[in-house]
Amino acid sequence: MSDTARLRILCVDDEPQVLEGLGLHLRRRHEVFTATSGVAGLTVLGRERGIAVVISDMRMPEMNGAGFLRQAREVAPDATRMLLTGQSDIQAAIAAINDGQIFRFLSKPCPPSILMKAVDAAAAQYRLVTAERQLLEQTLHGSIKALTDVLALTSPVAFGRANRIRQHVTVIMEQFGVQERWQLEVAAMLSQLGSIALPPGTVDRVYHGQQLTEEEETMAGRAPIVTLQLLANIPRLDVVRGILATWSHQGSRAGGSLGEDELALIGRGARILRVAADFDALEAQGHAPVTAIEIMRSKTGRYDVPTLDVLELVCGVRSRRDLVREVALSALEEGMVLAEDLKLTTGAMLAARGYEVTRGFVERARNFSHSVVNTKIRVVMRSDVHQPVAP
Repeated sequence: MSDTARLRILCVDDEPQVLEGLGLHLRRRHEVFTATSGVAGLTVLGRERGIAVVISDMRMPEMNGAGFLRQAREVAPDATRMLLTGQSDIQAAIAAINDGQIFRFLSKPCPPSILMKAVDAAAAQYRLVTAERQLLEQTLHGSIKALTDVLALTSPVAFGRANRIRQHVTVIMEQFGVQERWQLEVAAMLSQLGSIALPPGTVDRVYHGQQLTEEEETMAGRAPIVTLQLLANIPRLDVVRGILATWSHQGSRAGGSLGEDELALIGRGARILRVAADFDALEAQGHAPVTAIEIMRSKTGRYDVPTLDVLELVCGVRSRRDLVREVALSALEEGMVLAEDLKLTTGAMLAARGYEVTRGFVERARNFSHSVVNTKIRVVMRSDVHQPVAP
């Protein structure tokens, strides 16, 4: 985005003449939206994407500027927020800066020259934040994809399990109405990463809940530590590492300086991940979904009860909606979900139950069509197949 590009600016004030004055100066260079209340302003933010700067008056009925900007931060976190105040509102403005992470506050009446300079600075801040986020998304996306690709190649069993756990996590978060869920979805996909250090036979026995030797128990117990070590040098994954560390009882290894919101997300994420992972493990051992949930409910204190309730609801809805079909390998299509393990005649796992078929896997399956145990496989035809949310 160039420095001269027209930005989208939202002005909120309960006095129409003030909005008219703001718009008169800002519309020369930017696209301006207005609202006469905090509630109306939140509606505009929810409807109009890409709002770069939000300017709000402090004194408004029903919802003051501080309260509006605090909620605006949740709706449009990238937008730069500024507060217009009178002299008597200074103490409230200072508190608002802390609560809403406000970029700047301006005293009323605000001369046009000062207003335009402040908007220019806010626009520069918005460009900086969005550019950093885009770079972060690209870096994280590439790093996470590389790690999951390695897991898929070295341990299809572990990759299949990670993919199923991620599916459970996604639908649980959707039922809770959580929009920003990429960190927990990434944690779910990387939860089995440490399995790349385990022998294939050990991974199979862990997957099927079979008895492990003492040496295998030690190796399996170290897998979460291996995961955290592999993620240690990837920037901006503090919350993801925190979720994985808490879930696997490895203490607090989030790193960095986290605020209350991030710590709360770690705790909630770990509780959801524990439910999703243990539910998948019980299913892998042959338990029906309803039985798996009953077993989990019997372990009082281990699981978050509201999360179990949501998972039980989701399982009931999904069981009525899912359609299982048997198809030839040559008929596999992108988006299908394997309802059983796909193994080679050598005993090696080509893909585990729960794996979502990708375009690349379709070609791979056809190449191995003469080496698989069964030429037909059961797949789930679902309308709620979820893709990972980009960070």
